[in-house]
Amino acid sequence: MSYEEVSKSIDQVIGYIRNDHLSDEEKDTITKETVHYFDQYVSPGWLKYRKSVSTNSAVVEWRDHDAVCEGLYGEEFIDCLGGFGIYTCGHRNPEIIELVKAQLDHQALHSQELLDPLRGYLAKAVADITPGDLRHCFFTNGGAEAVEMALKLARIATGGKWFISTVGAFHGKSMGAISMGGKNTYRAPYTPMVQQVQHVEYGNAEDARKAVRNLTAVGEQVAAIIVEPIQGEAGIIIPPEGYLAELRAICDEYQIALIFDEIQTGMGRTGTMWRCEAEGVTPDIMTFGKAFGGGVMPITGIICRPPLWTEELVNNPWLLGSPTFGGNPVCCAAALATIKYMIDYDIPGQCRDKGTVLKAGLLELKEKYPTVIHDVRGIGLMLAVEFVTSDVGYSVAKGMFARGVMTAGTLVNSKCVRFEPAAVITEEQIKAVIERMDAAVADTKTEFSL
Repeated sequence: MSYEEVSKSIDQVIGYIRNDHLSDEEKDTITKETVHYFDQYVSPGWLKYRKSVSTNSAVVEWRDHDAVCEGLYGEEFIDCLGGFGIYTCGHRNPEIIELVKAQLDHQALHSQELLDPLRGYLAKAVADITPGDLRHCFFTNGGAEAVEMALKLARIATGGKWFISTVGAFHGKSMGAISMGGKNTYRAPYTPMVQQVQHVEYGNAEDARKAVRNLTAVGEQVAAIIVEPIQGEAGIIIPPEGYLAELRAICDEYQIALIFDEIQTGMGRTGTMWRCEAEGVTPDIMTFGKAFGGGVMPITGIICRPPLWTEELVNNPWLLGSPTFGGNPVCCAAALATIKYMIDYDIPGQCRDKGTVLKAGLLELKEKYPTVIHDVRGIGLMLAVEFVTSDVGYSVAKGMFARGVMTAGTLVNSKCVRFEPAAVITEEQIKAVIERMDAAVADTKTEFSL
């Protein structure tokens, strides 16, 4: 294809974006070409992976608002996946979009040399809403990148080399982040990776203490313990009460850094702004992301306690990292608008209260269908339903999709299906989700003769 032909083909796509009234012929073309281009140019396995979509014919998403996703032909889905936690403030939140548009009117990215004011304002706001004496911020683009910065900072600050992580953990898929991960499906293809990592049982503080004690006894220095306050990808696993506090005590005893990965649990999702607040524990380093950009712009980062920002980093601010787009003005504007929206509308409280209603409905279904549903767990709007088998869970998820409810599994299968809708979901929509799931579970029960 010549450059002129490429430009002409892009003109057609631009026309689709600008057109609020696509014809049926244009919709058919977009659907056909989307499937083809994903298969040929994105990933040949993607359509197979997106089981609920490909099985029920391709649905091309085109619009979204509040707690709803819409397909190209007007198909409507109550979004209980929430982009894996992105849409806590809802889809296309108008107050966040308004500020992003205002920022775009005078600047989008930064010069890389002059002082960009929004990064400073955002860092101050993050310090103000995080626990304890957390203060210094470093902004990144994706969750795995934030975890990489946290790991590097822990090594620089402590001089240690080893990391203690947990079985079942998920911290991203870049090389350092996946080295911390606790699931072999993600790790096995890339071994050997970062070698100084020891995985211990999640929720078992004594296991972590023993690992640190044994490494120290043989002359190895531990840099940090990294942990999710609630494990997400592992299936929404809440640790025993006191676990986070005990990890804090271990890190204090051995003078190592405590890293909380709050990328999914933070920003109100579990009923408090940060999950670690539920135990009154302040980490040395905390990662944040997903909902941080308000479901509008991609922005993540870390915040740390002042002692970790060593003289070495003061003398060379670029040593930790220098992401070209990290902390850019338009993303910072989105994050500032998100923080304000969460405070003004008590998003953590909405997650807590609506999560209570949703969980109660899911528990009623568990009681009604004990041969289908094995467990319901979670807190706030970070919930999971575990089914008796992955095939059964997939059948229910497919049935819900057919009825206009979007969910997705964890653990790279459908045995455990997550429910992470937006905090702006209405109680009427929650009721509809439970009713539609009831019908889907009933069909699955019959299908599998359970």
